[in-house]
Amino acid sequence: MQRRTVVAIAATVTAAGAAVAFTLPSMAGTTPSRRTAVQSADGVAPQLLAAMKRDLGLSADEATARLQRAKWASGVSTRLRSASGDSYGGAWLGKDGMTLNIAITDASLADDVRAAGAQPRLVQRSVAQLDRAKQALDATATRADRDLPGWYVDVAANQVVVQALRGDADHARELADDAGIPDSAVKVVTVKAAPRPLADVIGAQPYFVNIGGGQARCSIGFAVEGGFVTAGHCGAEGTPTIDLEGDAQGEVADSVFPGNADLGFVQTGANVELQPFVDDFRGNALPVGGSIESPVGAAVCRSGSTTGTFCGTILAKNQTVNYPEGEVTGLTRTNVCAEGGDSGGPWLSGDQAQGVTSGGSGDCTVGGETFFQPINEILDRNNLTLLTTGTGGGGGGAVPSAGATTAPPVEADDPPADDNGRQGGGHFRRGHRSHG
Repeated sequence: MQRRTVVAIAATVTAAGAAVAFTLPSMAGTTPSRRTAVQSADGVAPQLLAAMKRDLGLSADEATARLQRAKWASGVSTRLRSASGDSYGGAWLGKDGMTLNIAITDASLADDVRAAGAQPRLVQRSVAQLDRAKQALDATATRADRDLPGWYVDVAANQVVVQALRGDADHARELADDAGIPDSAVKVVTVKAAPRPLADVIGAQPYFVNIGGGQARCSIGFAVEGGFVTAGHCGAEGTPTIDLEGDAQGEVADSVFPGNADLGFVQTGANVELQPFVDDFRGNALPVGGSIESPVGAAVCRSGSTTGTFCGTILAKNQTVNYPEGEVTGLTRTNVCAEGGDSGGPWLSGDQAQGVTSGGSGDCTVGGETFFQPINEILDRNNLTLLTTGTGGGGGGAVPSAGATTAPPVEADDPPADDNGRQGGGHFRRGHRSHG
């Protein structure tokens, strides 16, 4: 039996007049002529730098500097969070991608923040208080509140943000009021569209996994020892996965969706060879060096079987997203585009794995926003080991020391803020009291 190689690779085939994209393991022995393992400099593949230039307008030097700064910021913010205790208010990189801002509620900690190379920001609420407010929204929300796209903690604004569709702002404010969140601690933001999972379900077509009575295709996330990680909505536990040749590839060993995650782990068979790379859909295999989590404001890129590789910025973490199938908590929000079939695909910051695609709104023609499931949660939950090239930081959720902590701070700059959607509307929470 020939061994197949799982990288995070997909191909498109045409069947019954419709284009159907499948994530598939390529045949061993055929990959080298079509897909080259990239030699990266400073832990950043040149193809990833090219995507960042296209999507973010950054030169190779600027992109490399931002990615290195994000890796440094991860270690610094982790240490400052531990040292600040209950006074810690969160961390984010400014619009320049270089300034690490650390929010604190105790002004006496400002010198410690500066000594670490970061910019102190004095705020009213700690990140623990903001997290509790967000958890109160999770606990208060009912099925009727799925009309709201979601909510998350905005550490830069020191508030909890509730997203609403146009004309639905009053609904969002009422949810916050019923959750007991003071007006000063909440912001309502209007968004253009509701999020959706990004798996394609196409009847009567060749299938990769069976979902809801149809055939669905998703994208491989990252190779781990024993299989690969992907999105939870890409198959329930026990669902078999099939490669393009119609041969058995593996079986979903763990799946969470909806609920407190959108995560999945596929255990592959003995005929599958696992490799620490990500396909950029331009004939290259991008190296995976570890899984150090990048902060809000950091540059990030994703790859998927429908659209290929696109880049953008991390906008928020710990977002609750209301999909048609139900609420999912703990996702990361970005301004990167994605489309159906990209679900489960990998996200990288340099060579550091960040997560797998969950869902979003918009597309790669007009733009949009996309959410990903953080990878370290998947690794920790299943006691998995991320396969790496050995060129970057460790996997499995550990955050190593990130460079010198005395790098000179640059001028502070807040990350881009969403427009405040305080517009009226006649929609109130069904089954709840309406105000006024």
